[in-house]
Formats: sequence, structure tokens, C-alpha cells
Amino acid sequence: MKIVKRLLLILGALIAVLLVWGLVEPYFVNLEEEEAVVPNLPEAWENEKIAVIGDFQIGMWMDNASTVEQMAEKLVELNPSAVLFLGDYIYHSVDNHAKERQRVKELIEPLTDSDIPVFAVLGNHDYGMASQTADPNEELAQEMKSALQEIGITVLHNEAVPLTLTDGGLEQENPSPESLYLVGLGAAWPENADPSAAFNGVPDSAARFVMMHNPETFGTLPADSAPVSVAGHTHGGQMRVPGTPEWSYTALLNEKEDDHMYGWIDDYGATGNHLYINPGVGFSILPLRINCPPEITLFTLKSA
Repeated sequence: MKIVKRLLLILGALIAVLLVWGLVEPYFVNLEEEEAVVPNLPEAWENEKIAVIGDFQIGMWMDNASTVEQMAEKLVELNPSAVLFLGDYIYHSVDNHAKERQRVKELIEPLTDSDIPVFAVLGNHDYGMASQTADPNEELAQEMKSALQEIGITVLHNEAVPLTLTDGGLEQENPSPESLYLVGLGAAWPENADPSAAFNGVPDSAARFVMMHNPETFGTLPADSAPVSVAGHTHGGQMRVPGTPEWSYTALLNEKEDDHMYGWIDDYGATGNHLYINPGVGFSILPLRINCPPEITLFTLKSA
């Protein structure tokens, strides 16, 4: 009996420690530095940096809004050439979407008040979709897009923009041999992702960096079209068992193979395409993160 009691006490203590850590970890930002090899990268872009964050989920109970603000301040300090937002800025359960959109704008104000260009795509929660079978709210998505545009963020929807480094800063819209094309895809769950439209106008030999919300979209891209691409959506599994890459909280809740993924993903998608999944900031259902902290991914661009 004593052994059983001791084991129960130990198990209870371990669970308590995990719960406490799960509540604390969301407030520690992980800066993950990665190299991104981009074929035909213009010389001007060599060693330049692009930062990526996503999945704020503002409006969920106990959302870690302060972490979003902390990240915005850190991004200003890092001063990359561009910052990419990967969608899901608000959570589907909010009662006052206008209030939550305003909260998002306030939290990222340190970044949008700087001279750093910010680009974004929308995610399923921005359409009010808690599940893939829910009806997308296009009006809600347009309001989220407008809110981001009001503070100077460029929202990409199945389109590409040429980015050229000049003495005066980052120039958009005027393609040249020195341009890096940033390609942004529509959200997958509302069935808005259109790769053919997104890559239309991007020269075959042009350097490109591809962004999307859902990794499902990556599997639809043509071979050699996305040598470097980034996605969010999965929260990296949110609560992960160390040493078991497929054992996580979101993987247990969902059947899709990509629900736990984060980091560089091998053998997923067409030949010549490479995907990095950012684990995001916020939560799904439970306000806990274990072995999966919020992340700023900072890519240093390298030629092939």
C-alpha cells in the first residue's frame, strides 16, 4: 500500500510540475535562428534576415497577449529586412471581434511604428473557422485584413510581391533582377489557397520566399516552386513529449499527419520544396505549452 501511495504522490507531483510549467512556458520567447537557402538569390539579399511569427489567437481565455507585445519589441531590436505574420490573429470564440482586432493592433504597435516592413496572410480563425467543416465568414476575414492594412501591414492573398533592397529601404512592386519575390497564399480551410494565382507573374528563375498559414497548402505546390516556405497553424503540437516528435497534444486531438509538425519538415511536399513550420504564440483550447515555447524564427538568407 505504501508503495502505491508513494507512486501516486510522485505522479501527482509530476503532473503538478507539468501544469505549472505549462502555464509559465508561454511567456518565454524562443529565438530560433535558421539558414534559408534560396536558389538564384540576388547578391543584395545575401545574409539578409527575415523574421517569422504567427498564431496569436487573441481572444482565447488566458491568451498570452503580453507575449505578442514582447515579440513585437524583440523584432524591433532584431531589425530584420522584413517580418512575416502567418495568420490566426484572433480566436474563434470571441464575442467582440472589433475589440480583439483593436487589441492585436495595440500589441504589435512597437513593430508597426518602426520602419520594418511587415507582410501577412490570413488563417482559418480569421475567417471564424473553429473546424474545417465550419462555414467561413468572409466579412470577418475582410475586417481582419483591413485592420492590418490600416497599420501599414501588407496582406497577401494568392499573390506575390517583388522585394528590392535599396539605399532608401525595402522597395515593393517594382521588379528587377535584384528582387526577391515574397509569395503569400490564401487560407486552406476556406478553400482560398490558389497556388497558380499566387505564383502568376513570378519568373521561373526568380528567387522566392513562400508564406502560408496551413501546412496542408504546402503539399499542393508544384515541384521546385517553393525552395523556402513557412507555415504556422499547428502550434508545434503545443504540448510535446520530449524525444517523441509525433506525440503531442494537438496530434492526439486530430487525425491529420501535419497537426503536430514544427521546424523543418522532410519528405513532405513535392521535390525541391522545403517547409519550416513556426509553432506560433497562442493556444488551441487549453492555455498551456510544454516543450514547445512561442517562437520567433529568424532566417538568414543564403544563395544555393
